[in-house]
Amino acid sequence: MILLNPKQHDRYYPDERSRQIMRKTIAFFENKGLKKVKEDDHARAWYADFLEFVKQEELFATLLTPAGYGEADDCRWDTWRNCEFNEILGFYGLAYWYTWQVSILGLGPVWMSRNEVLKRKAARLLKEGNVFAFGLSEREHGADIYATEMSLAPRPDGTYLANGEKYYIGNANLAPMVSTFGKMADTGDYVFFVADYRHTGYELIRNVTASQNYVAQYALHDYPITQAEILSRGDDAWNTGLNTVNVGKFNLGWASIGICTHAFYEAIRHAANRRLYDMYVTDFPHVRRMFADAYTRLVAMKLFALRAADYMRSASPEDRRYLLYNPIVKMKVTTQGEEVINLLWDVIAAKGFEGDTFFEMAARDIRALPKLEGTVHVNIALIVKFMPNYFFNPGEYPEVPQRNDPKNDDFLFDQGPARGLGKIRFHDYGPAFETCDLPNINIFKEQTAAFRELLAFATPDDTQQKDVDFLLALGEIFTLVVYGQLILENAGIYEVGDDLLDQVFDFMVRDFARHALNIYSKPGSTPRQMDYCLRMIRKPAVDATRFGRVWEEVHALKDAYEMNP
Repeated sequence: MILLNPKQHDRYYPDERSRQIMRKTIAFFENKGLKKVKEDDHARAWYADFLEFVKQEELFATLLTPAGYGEADDCRWDTWRNCEFNEILGFYGLAYWYTWQVSILGLGPVWMSRNEVLKRKAARLLKEGNVFAFGLSEREHGADIYATEMSLAPRPDGTYLANGEKYYIGNANLAPMVSTFGKMADTGDYVFFVADYRHTGYELIRNVTASQNYVAQYALHDYPITQAEILSRGDDAWNTGLNTVNVGKFNLGWASIGICTHAFYEAIRHAANRRLYDMYVTDFPHVRRMFADAYTRLVAMKLFALRAADYMRSASPEDRRYLLYNPIVKMKVTTQGEEVINLLWDVIAAKGFEGDTFFEMAARDIRALPKLEGTVHVNIALIVKFMPNYFFNPGEYPEVPQRNDPKNDDFLFDQGPARGLGKIRFHDYGPAFETCDLPNINIFKEQTAAFRELLAFATPDDTQQKDVDFLLALGEIFTLVVYGQLILENAGIYEVGDDLLDQVFDFMVRDFARHALNIYSKPGSTPRQMDYCLRMIRKPAVDATRFGRVWEEVHALKDAYEMNP
């Protein structure tokens, strides 16, 4: 089974240390139990016990120290392994995942820099069990880093004074290295430098959220910085900021997968063991439909995210296809996570509000993930830059295999300039859709062909291309095509059966039709574009026998997992 089940965690790992990390992490949370997890959540308690566990087991040190910088041979930055850890933390609670996630972001500018002294310091701090922070956003400008007001002013002795505020910065209450983005006061050049929360020039103003996490507003007041504390300057600093987000935002999809998986087990266990009107809740046809939809969407989320990780690990200066797949994990997987929770919540209804359930926490936290590391809209606006080459100018690339090998992902910290997105080319998406001759996949192919024809023969005019609302609608359909492609590429690798795969494309066909109707209904859509949209509005192939077999697979999970009390 592709879904995580902590009670039957017998997955393949290429080395024993990786296996032990995952099993010990699962054991930590199962021993803690759901009651204590919920008590800490409601009390907004700082997760000191989890961080102590991380320290004692040297988890972050092993997982987040690139090869060559850690003391142990098994230290490496391995995206496949990190995805596993991401999913497990999300499964037990977003707060635990968050401190890991912002440490990843905080370490990005360090590992991407040429400052070897600070790299060695980061490795030492990781081994000591510390967390890290990424000081990028500001209260007045959000993630608009062009407008950053944090400044670094030179002094006659060759040192600098840092002044300014940062806002919404996780771990900034406890990070001895806060990677802080700003501008040089004299030249306006961008700069990354490190600050320490313990310094007298560092003011921790407040926690801006009401959660277990500490998401800080902090200020630097004449904070002294030497050359030794500067990570990067100029174009290097700018590229570092964007490339760090490329690494970090991918993880949000995995948090969503973990949250949804736990919520799914809890919901189906409740519904399948509850009788109403002399029937089990799961005997109602509409309940079966909602559970099947939630399950297939969740399976699709994981298939896509796993395949995107393969491309991320195989990336090079000549192959930057990951720059399309990453924001789709961030945007599409997280919004699908919201849809999964909505479907499950419609089944369990008031149960989803009860304070002793995981679901109560999941329903709240799942909303955060599409809104962090760039909104859905920001990521779609990025995605549409790739659309012309994806559909009309494919390139030749060697086939990317499954990448679960135990290797350091060197390229992630040497991505190069964060520009030229419109020049990136992709392999032809057609062959992936030819691998399966299934009814709903064939309908999806016809919808895709109609969309491609819309782009070619009813091309959005200059006004439409400047209309962000119209472009976002196009981007939703483009995203769906890429989503389907990578799901199909991965279906063979993970031996997904035809019934389940065709049921996945049942919802894909429906979603395609919904987005086509959205474009059709836009005030600026032309009659010709509307005609193409009508060709995309299709009904999935109905097969009650196939659905019955998929439902049996779903229903079989009713007692598969329950967290220790």
